[in-house]
Amino acid sequence: MIVTLAALALVTPVAGALGHRRLRRTSAAKRLRITTPNGIDESGFVRIGGVEQWVQIRGEDLSNPVVVEIHGGPGASNLAFTPYTREWERHFTIVRWDMRGTGKTFGRGGPDRQGEMSLEQLQRDSLELVQQVRERIGVGQVVLVANSFGSLIGLRLARSHPELFSAYVGTDQNINAGGRENAAYHALVNTLSEKGKRKELAEITAMGADRTGWTAAQLAKFNKLVFSTDPLIMHTLKTVVLPSLWFSPLHSLRELRDGMRGQSYCEQIGPPSTHIDEWAEGTEFRIPFFVFQGARDALTPVEPARRFFDDVTAPVKGFGLIEDAGHLASFRHPERFLELMLAEVRPVVTGQRTADE
Repeated sequence: MIVTLAALALVTPVAGALGHRRLRRTSAAKRLRITTPNGIDESGFVRIGGVEQWVQIRGEDLSNPVVVEIHGGPGASNLAFTPYTREWERHFTIVRWDMRGTGKTFGRGGPDRQGEMSLEQLQRDSLELVQQVRERIGVGQVVLVANSFGSLIGLRLARSHPELFSAYVGTDQNINAGGRENAAYHALVNTLSEKGKRKELAEITAMGADRTGWTAAQLAKFNKLVFSTDPLIMHTLKTVVLPSLWFSPLHSLRELRDGMRGQSYCEQIGPPSTHIDEWAEGTEFRIPFFVFQGARDALTPVEPARRFFDDVTAPVKGFGLIEDAGHLASFRHPERFLELMLAEVRPVVTGQRTADE
């Protein structure tokens, strides 16, 4: 979903908005300081797949498990959520990355210097990033946490390279089933009908339920309508997403604009992803497998994620619901997501819990 600078400015009253933003950013920057002797706080551009891409590594203790995030969108950076997830860094070393076409990476090179934009290239980039992180921190494996669109890539990585990952965690887990999965579509049709939005309903019904035939513009339209008609998602946008962007100590106003432009640019990757059939690609995983989903997710509903999870075979499995959360559940309730990570994932990856338990 595209957020405009005008919408960001509405987070605070127009008069004095920039001054208030400056104070809030300064306060957030202070909270983000890492001063522990074995901590890490690094960020900058790294050459990945021939493109300069922004990578951030933060944590209070390098002996903690390393988490590599694959963000959603496509083109929706997680960097601005760093102040919200500050507590995670006490228990994990968190690697956040703006993929090609996204955020600071898009701003660095613009649309002409992003290279190949495809799912396959993003997978290759992801593997290269993981290899660089392993070498930089000196670890054999990392926890792969994949969000929304990123979970489509995450599943493929977890299947094909179990040697690199100590666990897979999907959140806002996306399931396409080769175009057969249409729970979110039918839910949107019902919502538009109930709200009397006849113009939007006509557009959506004309598109049909099989999203494999949708254009990039149609897919973006669908996503925006889901976001704009779901009260819980709208509340999350207003109380979490917009403030996290507007008050981010990690972004200038120009970088916020770059992030919005990048999301539009990345819409081209959407249609190919709709053809992914998770069952056909495989339900056997040789690493611990977890899904932590918002209980009221209108965009990536619980039911398809649960069906796929039930068919997965893995050494350890765990499925958790985050109540009072829809899409972006891990950022709406970062404390609850952390509780699940500490209760389910960390014991497995640190050897405190085995497959037999």
